[in-house]
Amino acid sequence: MRYETDYRQGRRLLPTRPGRLAYLALAAVLVAAPLLLPTFYVGEAAFVFILCIASLGLMTLTGFTGQVSLGQSAFIGLGAYVHALLLTAGVPLPLSLLGAAFVAALAGLAIGLPAIRVSGLHLSVVTLAFAIVTEHVIGRWKGVTGGHSGLAVPEPLLLGFSLGGPRAFYFLCLALLVAVLLGLLNLMRSSIGRSFVGVRDSEAAAQGLGIHVARTKVTAFVLSAGISGIAGALMAHQIQFITPESFGLALSLQLVLMVFIGGMGSLRGAILGALLIGLLPSAISLLKGALPSRIADQFGLELFIYGAVLTFFVLLEPTGLNGRWMRIRALARDFPFLRTASAKRAKAYMRSERA
Repeated sequence: MRYETDYRQGRRLLPTRPGRLAYLALAAVLVAAPLLLPTFYVGEAAFVFILCIASLGLMTLTGFTGQVSLGQSAFIGLGAYVHALLLTAGVPLPLSLLGAAFVAALAGLAIGLPAIRVSGLHLSVVTLAFAIVTEHVIGRWKGVTGGHSGLAVPEPLLLGFSLGGPRAFYFLCLALLVAVLLGLLNLMRSSIGRSFVGVRDSEAAAQGLGIHVARTKVTAFVLSAGISGIAGALMAHQIQFITPESFGLALSLQLVLMVFIGGMGSLRGAILGALLIGLLPSAISLLKGALPSRIADQFGLELFIYGAVLTFFVLLEPTGLNGRWMRIRALARDFPFLRTASAKRAKAYMRSERA
């Protein structure tokens, strides 16, 4: 009976009472925040939620399946433009969001089928080329997308109520983020999620266990692209006037930073990485105000800070923010009996494959 109880607790998303109370307190803070914060910070929080959704999409592909992608900005851009065009045609908001996710997922299927034949650096080059081609096509298809002149995004309406205000849009982004996160949490606990991790750890071992490796990789591409399409639809409302330059290579690199800094193979890491990268521009602006003018006005200060943050995590925090959080939680749980050796993280990847 005891082992059956432990097994059931392990299957739950929040098995412990302190964990449930902590997430309940977090939910209360997130609901009360737009009612207490100034409008500017409410808009910034909504943008961070959008980045969290995009980061979760890339984490599904790179963190859990081991497929490096530099083309997530293309899926986000497709979702944004499809959503804007559908809203302009009079399609209701829920169906428009589903349409954006569906078209982005189709693009993920189109790029995933040939991309499963390559891996590593070659796969990243393929996805990068796809992002560049998509940006050029959007820029030159003036009759549909407006080209480089841009495309206005209609106001989001749900049952006749406007969701274009800062607080209403905040709750829309929060609701979709919670839905995507809960869906991925349950997916990763299913056979599909275990197949993702198996392919990431060792394709040979996964093949030996009966996992269809090619189908698993394509499924990860489709799922990641669909989630990115939802993020793109929300980002279109955040920007309000979209251009191809809004979905360039810089956005893809930001998403890769989020996944790496947050911690590979962790949904919590995707959220933490998006929070850090999403709030970093505001922190840089505050830092510029405190620095002397000769330093604050230097060209490339933002790139220097981004590089310093990445270097810090590569050298000192290779497991990312999620790894640091896990160690802090273990220290708080086992204090004062925690030993240094017990805090070392075990290797997550199998070594059955050799280059």
